[in-house]
Amino acid sequence: MSIRFTAMAVRRVAALTAVAGLVLGVAGCGGGDDDKKPPASASASASKGRGSAPSAQEGQSGEPLAELKGPSGLLLEITSAVRDSGGFVTVSADLKNDSAKLLTIPAQLSGNETEIIRNGKSFGGATLVDAKGKKRYYVLRDTDGRPLTTTGVSSIKSGDSVPVFMQFPAPPAGTAQVTFQMPMFAPADITISG
Repeated sequence: MSIRFTAMAVRRVAALTAVAGLVLGVAGCGGGDDDKKPPASASASASKGRGSAPSAQEGQSGEPLAELKGPSGLLLEITSAVRDSGGFVTVSADLKNDSAKLLTIPAQLSGNETEIIRNGKSFGGATLVDAKGKKRYYVLRDTDGRPLTTTGVSSIKSGDSVPVFMQFPAPPAGTAQVTFQMPMFAPADITISG
């Protein structure tokens, strides 16, 4: 089984889990009165831009885990960091353009490793730092050397955002606090769930 297959399977399981949670939440709201609406949190989850329920880390308020400021008005809002039983962590985020103009995504976000750069624009420069364990975790790659991140994002229009993800090897099970780092962005401490 390749890492690439595992990544796709994890995304499918996460989507199915979110849908099941939404269905169970709406089913639990019924009291025999068909005119009652589900609670506001279920409505807000269903109407999110990506069409999935918020992660447990976002909580009821939908607040991101961290906001990292980057160059020229770029903002990276980390929405979840989830540990998988397969031995990796998936960090999901929204990359936003808070400027008044079209922004080109800096090449530095891909990192400086030749193998990753050869595969085009990505978020392969991201790392997780476990200060307690004194280790740095780099973005995973598939068997062809492609980074397991969102790829191909070259620009973002003013006011727009793009959902992105990055997958890393998981720190030891007892480690939940890590620092997320992305070239040209301020670092941020995040908590891994799962």
